[in-house]
Amino acid sequence: MEAGFVVDLVREACWMALLIGSPLLMIGMVIGLVISLLQALTQIQDQTLNAVPKIIAMVIALIVCLPWLTDRMIEYSRTAISEIPELIHR
Repeated sequence: MEAGFVVDLVREACWMALLIGSPLLMIGMVIGLVISLLQALTQIQDQTLNAVPKIIAMVIALIVCLPWLTDRMIEYSRTAISEIPELIHR
């Protein structure tokens, strides 16, 4: 097994993890920022007011993005599995 092949494999895995996780993280960040601004404006400091809308928004985002996320994961898995024979012959 060559070091370059392993580096490429790890780089692709990290990139796929970032790509798959980014929609939910971005939604959570934006909703958290909006709720924090509303809390600062109204001076309401309840922790559940911040958590519940983020959870709801992230679940909705997951439902909306799930087909795209699944396609990306299947594509990555097919690519990784198809490279196994190449890895064995090295």
